[in-house]
Amino acid sequence: MRPMPKAVNRVLTGIVGLVLLAVGGSVLAVGLGAPPPSWWIHHGPHDVLLSRAERLRWRDEGWWWPVVIAVLAVLVLLALWWLTAVLRRRRIAEILVDTGDGAGALLRGRALESVLGDEAGALEGVQRAHVRLTGRRNAPASRVRLLLEPHVDPGTVLRELTTEALGHARGSAGLAALPAEVRLRAARHRAQRVS
Repeated sequence: MRPMPKAVNRVLTGIVGLVLLAVGGSVLAVGLGAPPPSWWIHHGPHDVLLSRAERLRWRDEGWWWPVVIAVLAVLVLLALWWLTAVLRRRRIAEILVDTGDGAGALLRGRALESVLGDEAGALEGVQRAHVRLTGRRNAPASRVRLLLEPHVDPGTVLRELTTEALGHARGSAGLAALPAEVRLRAARHRAQRVS
């Protein structure tokens, strides 16, 4: 399953949100006593969505309720699929390494993440490092989260990360570029007493 482009996802989410907001707001307004338009499905605060006659109309048909339940189940499954597609972050399983002979080799994404994380965690002033590779297998990108010790210069750590850890990863995988999104966070520490 390919991820949905961000623009399509945002447009669909916006349309669904606007429709739900309009329908919900109008039902609430009619329920609070606002006059409904002539074409609206509710005609007052005590009106119901389905009248007794409409509910009993299909009662004798054996196919009606299984079809209703199946349609609702499909709608719920589509909504869950959409939610997981939106929330899931893609992780690269393999990286295509150019060997120079035209054949190429595959490098496990988790292996490069582990090595890059270990090297970033070994930098001076870094307490903990977490690396995740995203993108495509022939054009990967990295997301790096670093937990820094309290009195470390973030610029120095970022420079060392770029030149050492990311540079080594880029060179060992034979990549022309390895874009990185780096998030730095300082570790909490107790206040020091000054005398």
